[in-house]
Amino acid sequence: MLVLVVDSSTPAVTAALVDVSADGVASRAHRCTVDARAHGELLAPQVDAVLADADARPRDLTAIVAGLGPGPFTGLRVGLVTAATMGQVLGIPTYGVCSLDAIGYPAASGAPVLAASDARRKELYWAVYDGAGQRIVGPEVSAPAVAAARARELGATIAVGDGAHRYAEVLDLPVRVEPRYPDATVLALLAAERIRAGASSERLTPLYLRRPDAVAAAGRKPVLP
Repeated sequence: MLVLVVDSSTPAVTAALVDVSADGVASRAHRCTVDARAHGELLAPQVDAVLADADARPRDLTAIVAGLGPGPFTGLRVGLVTAATMGQVLGIPTYGVCSLDAIGYPAASGAPVLAASDARRKELYWAVYDGAGQRIVGPEVSAPAVAAARARELGATIAVGDGAHRYAEVLDLPVRVEPRYPDATVLALLAAERIRAGASSERLTPLYLRRPDAVAAAGRKPVLP
């Protein structure tokens, strides 16, 4: 089964094609560009590129997997709107996965791990995973010091993700080099059971965790003094 994976929850704008079979998940094509200001401009061309790389067409797709975040409002919705629209047009199911899971799950090595991405405003989006890579707390958004204290309470011994790199001194945990951003193959892996079972399409509900920066004006301003 040929599956499209998209994620725009972080500065890493990602599109990938994977094969999901009874034996596992294998990558067919992958494009990722790190640019926090160009999600809308980058994602659609990258989807076209991975299809071309795999010599495939949209009608060859069996399902679409999208990273649900958490992430900033503007960037995150690009991936989710793209996935939902393509799913509706092609008549194929869409499945969502917490984007932090695709950072924390592959970093699991027997002890709890803190996965974190940059939430701006000097905050982190974060979650803690047990030694098998299962999420035990989160996702949440808070100051790095709060995330660090909670992670240590849960026995975390390492941190991973772009947010962990950015606030390494505050977290005071060893930071792994990779994965820095959500891994597309892992996103597909975490949705593979649903894909194989032909589960019903899911509504892709974004994990914003807080209100967007832009808000409607409270009232009209007078034009004349």
